[in-house]
Amino acid sequence: MSAQAYAAQQYKSATKPIWCPGCGDYTVLNAVTKALSLVGRPPHEVAVVSGIGCSSRIPAYTSCYGFHGVHGRSLAAATGLKVARPELTVLVASGDGDGYSIGGNHFLHACRRNVDLTYIVMDNHVYGMTKGQPSPTTEPDWDSKLSPGGTGVRSFHPLVIALASGANFVARAFSGDQNTTAEIIAAGIRHPGFSFIEILSPCITFRPEQRDWKNVVHPAPVAPTDDAARAAKRIMTDDGFNIGVLYAGQRAPYSGMPGPARRTVPDLEAEFAL
Repeated sequence: MSAQAYAAQQYKSATKPIWCPGCGDYTVLNAVTKALSLVGRPPHEVAVVSGIGCSSRIPAYTSCYGFHGVHGRSLAAATGLKVARPELTVLVASGDGDGYSIGGNHFLHACRRNVDLTYIVMDNHVYGMTKGQPSPTTEPDWDSKLSPGGTGVRSFHPLVIALASGANFVARAFSGDQNTTAEIIAAGIRHPGFSFIEILSPCITFRPEQRDWKNVVHPAPVAPTDDAARAAKRIMTDDGFNIGVLYAGQRAPYSGMPGPARRTVPDLEAEFAL
C-alpha cells in the first residue's frame, strides 16, 4: 500500500491514556501514530515494545502488536524480535529512567549492534511514575524534596553516547511540536539501522518549570550530516534544545549471525506433523 493509506487513528487502540493532565506523552503518542501513517505500514506489520515508566504505556494505546517488558529491558526484547522477524517495523518506547539508568547498558549495545529498529525516548529529566526522583538526565543542581540541593552528579548526555556507540540516526524532538516530531519519527523509521530519537516531553506534575521548554526549543541551525565528527561537535556544543535530525549515518544494519536459514512455520509444521 502507498504511504498514508492508513489514518493515524487506525494505529490507536480503544484503551484510554491515563497520563497526568498536561503530560507531553499524549502528544508523543499522537506523533507516533501520525508517523506510522506517514510511513504507511499496516498496524499488524508494526510492533511497539516498552519497559517500565509513564512513557512505556504507549504499546497499550496502539493497535499494533505490543510488548510491555520489564524495567530497562525493552531494547533487549525488541532486538530479539527484529532479528527473528525482520519484516516487522519495530519501535521501542522508553523514558530517561527506564532507558538511561537500568537500561543504560542495553542502550549502548543496541547502538553498537545497529539493528534496524527505532528507539524513542521521552525525556523529562525526572522519574515521573515513581514520584519525582532525579533521573540520569536531571540537572545536578535541581533542588527537590527527594534530592535537597541537587544530586551534584553530572547529567547523562544520551545523544553523545548514542553517536559514540554507533547509532545510525540521532535526532531530538519536542512533544510540543507534534507535526515535526511525527516527521522526525517517520524519518527514523525509514532510515536503515538503529535510529535513536530523544523527545523532550515535559512532566508538569514534578517539573512544572518545564512548561517553559516551548519558549527555548529551536530548529537545529544546520542540516543533517553523515559525518560523525561534525555531528559530535554539533551535539557537544548545542544547548540541549536543538530540534531536528543531528546525524544520519551510512552504516549497514545488522542482518543476523551467519548460519542455517531460519525455519518457517510450514517447515516446522512438516517436521512435527502439526
